[in-house]
Amino acid sequence: MKLNNEGIKNKNFWENAGVLLPRYNIRETVEKTKQNPVWLHFGAGNIFRAFLAVLQQNLLNRNETDRGIIAAETFDYEIIDKIYAPSDNLILNVILNSDSTMSREIVASVAEAVKADFSIPDSLKRLTEIACSPSLQIMSFTVTEKGYAIINSTGEPLPAVSLDIKNGPEKARHVMSITAALLYKRYKAGMFPISVVSLDNCSHNGEKLSDAVVQIARGWLENGFADTGFINWLTDEKCVSFPWSMIDKITPRPAKIVADKLKEYGIEGMETLITEKDTHIALYANAEKPQYLVIEDNFPNSRPPLENAGVYFTDRETVNKVERMKVTTCLNPLHTALSVFGCLLGYKHVHEVMKDDDIEKLIKRLGYTEGLSVVTDPVILSPKAFIDEVVNERLPNPFMPDELLRITTDTSQKVSVRFGETIKSYIKEGKNLAQLIAIPLSVAGWLRYLLAADDRGKPIAVSTDPLKDELQAKLKDIVWNNPQSVSGQLSEILSNSVIFGLDITQTSLGDTIEKMFTEMLSGEGAVRNTLRKYLK
Repeated sequence: MKLNNEGIKNKNFWENAGVLLPRYNIRETVEKTKQNPVWLHFGAGNIFRAFLAVLQQNLLNRNETDRGIIAAETFDYEIIDKIYAPSDNLILNVILNSDSTMSREIVASVAEAVKADFSIPDSLKRLTEIACSPSLQIMSFTVTEKGYAIINSTGEPLPAVSLDIKNGPEKARHVMSITAALLYKRYKAGMFPISVVSLDNCSHNGEKLSDAVVQIARGWLENGFADTGFINWLTDEKCVSFPWSMIDKITPRPAKIVADKLKEYGIEGMETLITEKDTHIALYANAEKPQYLVIEDNFPNSRPPLENAGVYFTDRETVNKVERMKVTTCLNPLHTALSVFGCLLGYKHVHEVMKDDDIEKLIKRLGYTEGLSVVTDPVILSPKAFIDEVVNERLPNPFMPDELLRITTDTSQKVSVRFGETIKSYIKEGKNLAQLIAIPLSVAGWLRYLLAADDRGKPIAVSTDPLKDELQAKLKDIVWNNPQSVSGQLSEILSNSVIFGLDITQTSLGDTIEKMFTEMLSGEGAVRNTLRKYLK
């Protein structure tokens, strides 16, 4: 049986396969959404499909909304052509429970899927129609940390952004430029209020989104493409808000074990698509059961009642505390640390790494000892309980085939938040930086990982990263099994405040990291020996 609108008419088949079906009229929802959209989301990948689309489905099932979401893909258009189109935008959502069972549901809340590409006339026309609709309440994003980056590691505008500012809104290419352009169209259409919401894992994500969009808009003002009224409207939160948020749900690449099980039930087309841009995606999305979404409740044009689907709405200060708890202390730093060392020590999946005593000691120290000492309790969630769930239930889940190479992707865009923020908190609170062991080990481990050699000196793959070539070039003269080859070559990287959020060489941690890194180069087993030495 195929996953599409025709296929789901056979209710008996899906019920026999243990798959829940939508409890609302899909056709009516699609029509109402296209005519009067309320939610446009940029980034049509797995976290959107396994989390955000499911939230809206829950409201639709309960008759608490009659509109779905319009998904716009900003990076990999094969997703639209080969995943969304063949399935009529349906998603087979699979929850991977820790007891090795699966929960399955067909999600139909995505009413439309478009390519966020202004060079495609139909896409430009449709995105303009959506952006200018008075009914639109939310433009949201899951485009990863690098999606908000409009400058390089030296502080210069990215080439694509420079061209966008030079060429104007109608020729925008970067996702932040496209966002600014659509907001400009909305401004000219009637200055209708709207909320622009980042749902990505990055510190102060609403601020990052606002800064990027406003900077591009000011560039257009200087070049005569926009007027001061647009800037005033864009920076008035009563007109355009940029709420902060914290999102958490581990969503790995499609797992073969899931595909095989779905095929057993007779569901067709469950193979993973690996696109030319190396996106791994399938007609199904698999994810863990635990999930958290906390959003600043600042929506000038109203919003769906997502609190009834489990979303926490609160003030900015609380969001900031929750986000700092998760992104800088309780999960993301642990994820990065275990992934780089897992790759160096020959592992492939997260749950395998969690059986390694040395890495388990590393992440427990990172979270419980070094992180919790500076975390601010957000009250609505307990930091200690959060780490307990992460370490004892979520990461060790053997039914979650989350690959380390997925987690190590774009690490250069993450370390400033995942490690730099805690370092800055220690400095601000006057704490002795010598207390930090797991954080400098993790930074040293990441730099060691960039050498593309495991703990035996054998070549390993290094995940994609916008600074990968630049960073590896700075490390090119460093040789495995030759500690003397380091000779101060890390200073240019460690001093880069764009990468780390501060100049680490101006702290005692610069020498500590270089010492740890050097020790990891002294032959086979040096990485593990270094871990054991510092984590006694």
